[in-house]
Order: sequence, then C-alpha cells, then structure tokens
Amino acid sequence: MSISTLAPAPVLSVSPVVLPTPDRAVDLQVRVSAAMTGDELPIVLLSHGQGYSNHLSSLNGYAPLVNFWAAQGFAVLQPTHLSSRTLNLASDDPEAPMYHRSRAEDMVRILDRLDEIEAAVPQLRGRLDRGKVAVAGHSMGGHTASLLLGARYTDPHTGAEVNLAEPRISAGVLLAAPGRGGDAVTEFVAENYSFFLSTDFSAMTTPALVVAGDKDASTHLTVRGPEWHTDPYFLSPGRKTLLTLFGAEHGLGGISGFDVAETTDENPERVAAVARLTSAYLRSEFSPGDPAWRQACEELASGADPLGRVEAK
Repeated sequence: MSISTLAPAPVLSVSPVVLPTPDRAVDLQVRVSAAMTGDELPIVLLSHGQGYSNHLSSLNGYAPLVNFWAAQGFAVLQPTHLSSRTLNLASDDPEAPMYHRSRAEDMVRILDRLDEIEAAVPQLRGRLDRGKVAVAGHSMGGHTASLLLGARYTDPHTGAEVNLAEPRISAGVLLAAPGRGGDAVTEFVAENYSFFLSTDFSAMTTPALVVAGDKDASTHLTVRGPEWHTDPYFLSPGRKTLLTLFGAEHGLGGISGFDVAETTDENPERVAAVARLTSAYLRSEFSPGDPAWRQACEELASGADPLGRVEAK
C-alpha cells in the first residue's frame, strides 16, 4: 500500500511539558512532538486509551502514530490523563478509575495554554496553526475525543447532561472508539463504568473519521460485537467517514506502541496504513484542496488484497 504522503521531516519530541494545574489531582504532563522544520503546523490532540501496560496509557504511548503524524507536518500534543496507570491515583474520586470528564477537560486546558507550551518548547514558538485543531483518540481515548466533537452523556452522579463540545476543534479521528450505551453494553460496563450507559452521538456534528476493526468484538464492553465501534459514524449527524479495517481487532494492528505484548492482532502493515490514512484525512480536512484523502481512498480500494474499505455520509 503506497498511500501518498509528504516527504517525512525529522521530528523533535519533548516531554514532559508540565502545566501547573492546582485544581487537578496532579499537574498536567504533556508530550509535544513536531517536525523540526516548517510553519503553520496543524495541531492534533491525542487521547490515550487504557490497557494492561503501565506506560502506553500515558504521554509515552502511540509512537507509531505520533512519529508519523509529526513527520507529516502536524504538531501532536499528548497528555497523561488521570486514568493513567503511571499515576496510580487513589480511587476515592467519584470519576475514578476512568476520569471520563477530566480527560476531555485536559484537552481544553491544553488549548487554553498553548502559549505556555510554546514557551516550554522554544523550537515550536510561533509555528502552530491555532486555527487548525483536531482531536484523536484510541479506545477510551476515542470516547474522550467523541465528547470534544459533540457527543454527550448523562452524569451518573448528578443526572445532568454533560456537553463538553469544544468549538476550537474542527476535525476528529476516532480509533476503535466505544459506541452507544443502553442495551448495547455489558453488565460489567453497567456496574463499573456507568457513564457509558448514556452515550449519545446525536449532537456530534464535527467532521470525523471513525476507524473500526471488523474483528474488534470487545466482549467485556459490548454485546453487539464489532459493529458497536461503528456507532459514532452511523448515529452521529453531519459529515462523517468510516474506515473499516479487515481482520483488525482492538489494537488495530498495534497502534498503541511498537511491539506491544498486549496487541492481539499485530500487523505492521495495518499500523502503517492507519497512520497514513489518518494523516491523509486530516490533511484534506484542514486544506480542502489537498488531494491526499481522495488519493488514499483510491489506493486503498485498488489494491489486490485491500486492508479495508471506506464509506462516507
């Protein structure tokens, strides 16, 4: 698969950039990755998922995507959410262990404090295009991203509807993201992650690429099988695109890290395709005249043994 890409640029990565956050359990730590050259870099906020490994669910994860996106001209900002195993926080917080609302609020804090981030990384100063912001997330990070794109839920403690849509974000990439609540989720989810019960995509209007594996059953989360991960596409309004990856399970080939032991469907070719397709999608979203996404879709479909299929609405 030879999806058209820009010539990769050398990448700088700085971590941790620490944003003092007195109203948070710990200060917010962020990794910043960007090409060493170029200006007007679009911003991608990347929300990590949860898993068994200690450090993938933190600013240290997702190198296969982060390195590629940065080399293609994006500035990638990765927070360590309070749900990260690296923090080992006490579980008496009502949002523990997933800190579902706090995760989205982390992304808003980052956008609010871009001046501080640029000051901490002088090589980045003046090079960000703050008018071009996307959010991406894998698994639980996909839920975080969906909230910022306009999805809503009912707070299980207060009964109030939670709306965390962020108007500064103009595009999203949802990677193996959770689907709707209600009777679609398992008893385990209902008992342990009740915020999932009320997930509603009917107001998620921001354009997004939904990436789902057709073998991602996620039996501990849903009774609907792999189709559950396509809900953000089918149940949301507005301009959406669905990339279905053939044979892919929840790790989508291993996007959370290189040679990750918990990846059940290790496939470097699939990971490379995810990196290239998502990059192409974001390029064309930020610059409507850029043919990257159209070319990527044509090349995906023309292969003798395609890795997936694309549909749009």
